[in-house]
Amino acid sequence: MGKLRITNGLPYPLGATLQANGSINFSMVNDTDNECGVILYRKGIEQKERILFDKEHRVGNICCALVEGIDPSCREYNFFIGGKTLVDRYAKRIVGNEKWRGGEFKRPFLRGSFYGNDFDWQQTARPRVPYNESIMYCLNVRGYTRHGSSKVKNKGTFDGIIEKIPYLKELGINAIELMPAYEFEECEWEDPAMTRTMEYQVGHIDAEINDKEPEKAKRLNCWGYKEAFYFAPKASYAAGDDASLEFKRMVRELHKNGIEAIMQFYFPQSINQGYIVEVLKHWVFEYRIDGFHLKGDRMPVALIATEALFAQTKIMYDDFKLDEIYRGTKLSGRKTLAYYRDDFMNDMRRYLKGDSGMLKAFQYHMSNHSGTCGIVNYVTNYYGFTLADLVSYDAKHNEENGENNMDGTERNYSWNCGAEGPSRKKAINRLRHVQMKNILSFLFMAQGAPLIMAGDEFGNSQNGNNNCYCQDNETGWVDWRGLSKNADIYEYIKSLIAFRREHPILHFNDKMSMLDRFGCGYPDLSYHGDEAWNVRIDDNKRHIGIMYCGLDASGENPDYLYIVSNMHWDSHSFALPSIANYEWAKAFETAQSELAIDYEKNASYIEAAPRSVTVLIGKKLLKVPKKSAKSTVKGAFDKEKEKEIKEEKEIKEIKEEEIKEGNKLADLETL
Repeated sequence: MGKLRITNGLPYPLGATLQANGSINFSMVNDTDNECGVILYRKGIEQKERILFDKEHRVGNICCALVEGIDPSCREYNFFIGGKTLVDRYAKRIVGNEKWRGGEFKRPFLRGSFYGNDFDWQQTARPRVPYNESIMYCLNVRGYTRHGSSKVKNKGTFDGIIEKIPYLKELGINAIELMPAYEFEECEWEDPAMTRTMEYQVGHIDAEINDKEPEKAKRLNCWGYKEAFYFAPKASYAAGDDASLEFKRMVRELHKNGIEAIMQFYFPQSINQGYIVEVLKHWVFEYRIDGFHLKGDRMPVALIATEALFAQTKIMYDDFKLDEIYRGTKLSGRKTLAYYRDDFMNDMRRYLKGDSGMLKAFQYHMSNHSGTCGIVNYVTNYYGFTLADLVSYDAKHNEENGENNMDGTERNYSWNCGAEGPSRKKAINRLRHVQMKNILSFLFMAQGAPLIMAGDEFGNSQNGNNNCYCQDNETGWVDWRGLSKNADIYEYIKSLIAFRREHPILHFNDKMSMLDRFGCGYPDLSYHGDEAWNVRIDDNKRHIGIMYCGLDASGENPDYLYIVSNMHWDSHSFALPSIANYEWAKAFETAQSELAIDYEKNASYIEAAPRSVTVLIGKKLLKVPKKSAKSTVKGAFDKEKEKEIKEEKEIKEIKEEEIKEGNKLADLETL
């Protein structure tokens, strides 16, 4: 290293910033009276130089200097204050944690690295998908493609996601939500004094260099919901040696294919709110991400929501003070805020398993719409059971986590359909598949933006573990063999996504009026029970009919939809509303139901099977038969009806014994 030339620097931006003339601006916060500065390392950790900030380099509590003579390609850095060495929390790249870790090993010595922001975005534009047209998909970068069955070249990486883009497009996804993908230290350490990632005692650095006895990691934290280095993509999620470049490439390729990139950010209460805003600005400006899902108790939500840079960025959180955000302003024509809450998930799970008194909540969630905020709906997420486990386990099984099964939520609202865990009984497995299809139908027939957890589309299981944060193994990874094992679930959800897109009334960008807003002679939304136009939502009721009347994709012709939902363990008959010059026909169903039509009387009814969802569409009558006739219309998903009839006796036994017993237990839980 040649002689360094040090002059007064700029206080902002904080961190280390490469200048056009080759110099580097260093800027750090020091709220003490201790001396501070920069430690420079040759690549390989060897310390080469210490640059001390003197009083001339201080502006308020910010110390800064412009340094010439550093070759950024072969140098790394940390800051120091007094006797402590600190990793720059504004560092755009972090080195020392490039390899995913596990077991007993040395604690990594982290350093900042210099970052150039040149990247060819190839004139790719952001998709800017409105909430009402969004189909979201939540995933963990490592767990999504780490399993051998993923069949990607670069498993567990940003490049691995790029390899899965054709799959995502085929499924119908247009937005992915990434669990923490910024740099975090995945190890949880035995020594509580060494749990912080932001600072090291100088003596600790010497111990690392001298290669003393390795420390023992208590466990892995595969999810990253902890204090982190928020400005840098996670290095071990990169297939190559440049995580920043690879992350940008992933975003670019997603955008090329019309898929948004949304990131989760978890900030503990200790994080400064101004710092949070700077982090988010960096990812929108530098990495062109399309939105945030904010997690934490002290989010400066109003400040974020009113930031001009985020005017076209999705912002999802569990609550917003809308009067504060929109005070004195006109609402934007395009919604950027969205409620992201567990209410839909919890209530739909309880309705699915037949809890009493849930019909009113079901009715509310199916039509829930906000004029100022989007609504994100989901029935599973990274916490809690997967979709397959939701219908296979009554209780969590987190013993492998090493916490005596004390971790993870107790509020699973699940039902195992008659046996705990895997079962060889065909009737139980068939009922489980029906239940998965039922709750998926709720999700995609509801008005909010649907989100599914990666792997749920083909019945991925975590063996009853509802908190896989430390399972860097086949329990926590997505097992892609489910694509063949549970092909019916995959095909069903694909069909649901396509059906939702084909019918604008299912993703309408306005609140239902329950009036004849389209001039078709029927309200845009109406509810029905055993009798048409007459619904009862008593606590003991578990069945309801929902009718939508909108316009088709052309905007010229009526579009009639009728959703029959029966979560009772007995069948129920629905008298369907008549629609002039149209007849009802099955679009799809989760279990066998019988639809009968009397053309002469222009009346019809449907016998809804126990625990089933059937969706009907209005078909225009080309010619009304002269004579009265009754016919059963087969739906698109009736290929396996003969098998269902053969197993009817076995299913009835489960209904009478195990289902009733399970519902009694569920009622006790509710009490």
